[in-house]
Formats: sequence, C-alpha cells, structure tokens
Amino acid sequence: MLSGLFARRTLATCPRSFSTTSTVLSGHNKWSKIKDRKGANDAQKGVLYGAANRDIIVAARAGGSPDPTKNSQLASIIRKYKDAGVPNANIEKALAKANPAKGKAGNAVVYEALAFGSVGIVVECLTDNATRTIHNVKHALTKHGAHMTPVKFMFERKGFVQLSLDAKLANLEEVTEGLIEAALGADAEDFEQYMDEEHPDAILLKFTSPPEALAKVTEAVTSSGVPSLHLQKSELIYSPVENVEPDEEMELQVADLVQELEADEDTLRIWTSLDSR
Repeated sequence: MLSGLFARRTLATCPRSFSTTSTVLSGHNKWSKIKDRKGANDAQKGVLYGAANRDIIVAARAGGSPDPTKNSQLASIIRKYKDAGVPNANIEKALAKANPAKGKAGNAVVYEALAFGSVGIVVECLTDNATRTIHNVKHALTKHGAHMTPVKFMFERKGFVQLSLDAKLANLEEVTEGLIEAALGADAEDFEQYMDEEHPDAILLKFTSPPEALAKVTEAVTSSGVPSLHLQKSELIYSPVENVEPDEEMELQVADLVQELEADEDTLRIWTSLDSR
C-alpha cells in the first residue's frame, strides 16, 4: 500500500497498482480547505447554499439533463446537499437556472487572468448579463492585484470522473481493480484511490482522460453494476500543465482571490495553476 499526500498511477503502465491516501481536492474545494486554516466557517448557510447552487448547475450541464432521474451525477449532488440541510426551494431554484427549456439558464462564459505574477486563473461563469459578470470579475481581480490575460496555455483540458464506493465491501480490491481495468479499456489515463475525508466509510476513485474519452470512461465505470457505487463527478476540467508547490503565503493570497470570485452568484468553477487533482 502506497502512502503520501498525493499518489497517482498511469493506467497504461500500471493498471493494477493501488493507492489509498488522503489528498487535497482541486478547484474551489481545495481553496475552501485553505480558508479553513484562516478560520473561515464553511458551514455558514450562505457558503453552503452558494456551493449547492454552483454544483447543481454544473452537474446538470455536465450530465446533459436537469432531471435527476436521467442524470445520476446530478442525483448524487442533490442527495449530498439535501443531507447537508439545503432547503428544497434552493435546490429547485438551481435546477431552474440550469434548465434551458425554462429560459433561465443564461450563457456560459470563461475568463482568464494572471494573479501575483505567476498564477493562472480560469473562471467559468453562467450569466444572463455578461456586462455585469465581467465587471464583477474584473473588480475582484483588480482588488487582489490580478488582471485579465490569456493563460489557458498553462492548463490542459481533461475529462474527469469521480466515484464513491463503500469502503466496507468484502471484495473491495476486486471491485476497484475491475473499475480501473474498465477505465483503462475506455482510454482513461490516470487514476487515484483514497479515503473520503468527509465520509470515512467511503472510498473515492478519480479517473482522468482525454476530453473526447470522458463519456466513454463514465459509461465504462458506471455500468459495472456495483450496488454502492455513486457517480459524483463527470466533467471537463482545466488541469495545470505543471504542478507547482506554493508556499503558505501564496496559498492564502490565492484563497482570498478565489473567495472573492466565488462570492459572485454567476461563478460556477474556478481553476488555478496551483491546483492538483
């Protein structure tokens, strides 16, 4: 069993190597953890409801339907936030915003920026007023000494799939091995396996792939018939070309900027060149 902060295996060269570790999640999840170190209370209702709104909209768009009966990823996200105490009214509002048929979905826009001289930032938004949204994004960036400029060369577009499994499965190793082999056959590139920090009785599996293989990998791992398997994410991500280990001061500066950008209700996802998957 391998251990450490981050363990990864390339499927093509090591399809049967397994690692169970604790790692830091990327995207705004990572920066939320850093903000915890600053004393921020992520259990506050405003933060929780904002995260629910973003995650529900992203899951609805990524899964191709705002109907949870037709979108297993969305169903999993809704279940998660209902368990966390998010009111049904908030969930229904997010679903309505994600539904193009109701005319409230808005347009997807992506902004690029450079922060602190070296950190690439990609901000994904969903808006019904692009002028308002870009004004708010620019204001947050300027406040933190950042500015808009092309930075996508600092990232690779990847497919990303995350699954949750019952850690108490009697044949857990056999099941995970089968899922990894299925992902390999569907052109997945890398995988990670580790304990779920929020739910100690669960194992998380992550797979990355070329963008065009996302649907194939998702289908391969979710059609396994494992009763306790839950699809948590299936989406396109911006993955840093180079992994950089920032110092604590840089992490806190980036966390402040991400927090400011996330405060806008039009923001869906934020990616930085300091993230790791």
